[in-house]
Parts: sequence; C-alpha cells; structure tokens
Amino acid sequence: MFKWVTRCAAWLLLLASAQALAVNSQDPYLLVKEAAGKTFTRLEQDAPQVKQNPNHLRTIVREELMPYVDNKFAAYKVIGKELKSTTPPQRERFVKAFTDYIVATYADALGKYDKQTIRVESGQPLDAKKEISVKVTVLDPDKPEINVIFQLRKNSKTGEWKVFDMIAEGVSLLSSKQSELGGSIRQKGIDSVSSMLEQHNLKPATLPGKQS
Repeated sequence: MFKWVTRCAAWLLLLASAQALAVNSQDPYLLVKEAAGKTFTRLEQDAPQVKQNPNHLRTIVREELMPYVDNKFAAYKVIGKELKSTTPPQRERFVKAFTDYIVATYADALGKYDKQTIRVESGQPLDAKKEISVKVTVLDPDKPEINVIFQLRKNSKTGEWKVFDMIAEGVSLLSSKQSELGGSIRQKGIDSVSSMLEQHNLKPATLPGKQS
C-alpha cells in the first residue's frame, strides 16, 4: 500500500500541464499546479539522461520537487515524542537520511511514470489559514479516478507554503511513516533507524524492465 501511495505522490507532483518557470509559493493551489508543471518539463527534457543513468531521476526530484516539501517538519513529526531525547547531530543525521529516503522513493516512482494527468481543484480563499488541503484527481485512461489530498502548511515568517503530507484514498503518507519509522525509533533508537535509511538510500534507482 505504501509503495502505491508514494507512487501517486510522485505522479501528482509532476503531472500538471503548466509550464511555469517559477513556482508561486504564496498560494498553495498554484504551488501544487506549477511545481508539477515545472517538474514535468524537466522530466521530458532530461529523458535521454534518465535513460542512460536512472539515478538522474533523484537529481530531478531534489531540484524540482524537494524545494516545495517541508522535509524537516515531516521528519520531526516521524521522530515524534522521541525528539526531546535526541541530540542536534542525531536529528540532523535523521533529517538528511529521511529526506534522501523520500527522494529515492519518489525517483523510483517517477521511473514508472506513464503520462497520467491530473485535475487540481480551483483555488479557495485562504483567509488566515495556516494549514490547507488541496484536492487533486489522478486521471488514467481505462482506470478509476484516484482522489488525493495534499496537506500544506504556511511558514509564519516567510509566508511560503510547503507540502508536508498527502492522503490517497484515506491513507496518509506521513502517518504511514510515523507508524513504520516512529515505532522503530522507539524500539531501536534514532541512530539505528538513520543507519537503516542510509543503507536503503545506497540502492541505485532503476527503470521498469531494468535491474541494477
């Protein structure tokens, strides 16, 4: 289930038709749509490089998607109550390992991209909201529509919005990681989980039909 959800997340963040050169981070609705279009353009342009070196997908994810994901906030939510018992170096190591893990997961999902399209809901008044949900629908020929909700939060200092979670068919990506990794942190400690993630991240990216 988690693999399916993360695959949807990657698709949704790259499958808009917009060809934006800059992403409007002051509007969560435009952010989702424009970041998707920017990533889609990059994926098309770099297709030859990706074919030769699938790891290039991770470069695309880092440069086009991750600037709009609040990975530190998400990582800290995964650590949960154990955060107080960790040191700054331990937290820094985990955030990096967790971020690399998300990058690798999204890159693997992008390798399976097959030109699905999405419909992003129309923008709504933001008022004084600090968190907001943006509903999108995955459209795939001959398959049922998939409704997904992106959760975004506003930085009180910069006014910028960033994605911190997505919910597909009632399954929260963040909650899944909190359950999986948070439990391991409580049982084995944060250093053990960081090491596990680092080892996972060493695996090279692959494309469908190819084995490393």
